[in-house]
Amino acid sequence: MNNFLEVLVFSFSITMPIFMILVLGILLYRIRLINDNFIDVASKLVFNVTLPALLFINISKTDLNSDTDLSLVIYAMVAVVISYVALEMIMSFWVTDKAERAVLVQAAFRSNMGIIGLAYCVNAYGNDVFSVASAYLGGVTILFNVLSVVGLSRALGGKSGIKVIVKGIAKNPLIIAIVAAFATAITGLSLPTTLYKAGDYFAQMTLPLALLCAGASLSFKSLKEGILGALLASVGKLIFIPFALTLGGYLLGYRGMELGVLFLMSSAPTASASYIMVRAMNGNATLAANIIVITTIASLITTSIGVTLLRGLNLI
Repeated sequence: MNNFLEVLVFSFSITMPIFMILVLGILLYRIRLINDNFIDVASKLVFNVTLPALLFINISKTDLNSDTDLSLVIYAMVAVVISYVALEMIMSFWVTDKAERAVLVQAAFRSNMGIIGLAYCVNAYGNDVFSVASAYLGGVTILFNVLSVVGLSRALGGKSGIKVIVKGIAKNPLIIAIVAAFATAITGLSLPTTLYKAGDYFAQMTLPLALLCAGASLSFKSLKEGILGALLASVGKLIFIPFALTLGGYLLGYRGMELGVLFLMSSAPTASASYIMVRAMNGNATLAANIIVITTIASLITTSIGVTLLRGLNLI
């Protein structure tokens, strides 16, 4: 009984702080203490400055020779590609419209790793998790961008050439920060202490500010439209993807923090970037928004259940 309670406490210690900040974001938006302009500006600040600073500082301090397991990143990238192909095949039986299917597939495989996934990992393992989570985030983020551009462009039209994909990846602040941090760590370059301290100020505001914006930007008004398709993609995102990736990781022998990162990153809700991309390509943006809302709320429950099971089996 005591062991079960310990597992339950560990599970809720991961998800409840995130739930509370998301709810706070909703409340602050409802009472007009924050507005759409704040969300827009703060989201840009997080994406372009504070989250890159967080990743750079933590990765650049990592001893890559002893702490970073790149095999996990390679496995995750292969698993994501296989999952993407599987989702395309499975959803083709239920959704005949190619444009709508592309929106559903992207929402099902593309996780909000940079904000909620990373928050899950930090709550579970503390700052030590960056040695594993940052490499994972870098490799899989690049893959998400490639698969999303190719999949949506194929169905919705638009340019999907290699130049467009490479340009989008090269301009991504998160990827730039991760590459720069790995270069710093590999070369053993030591940056001034004052620079690290200044960066820490930005880094510390990242997750609270990002989660506030995520909560405030949730819109429940459009949930009545295309709800069946949204539920289908949500099941794929919150059940199929985490189960498939975690089971594969387990069979390959990953345990502890590595398996935990694999589960927590893959169990994160659909990334808000999926809505932005669909809207830019004139796809069904309402459907994309619905999936983000459903998965953001439901992932707190499914992640808690998953962590409870994995922790109870002493796997993470």
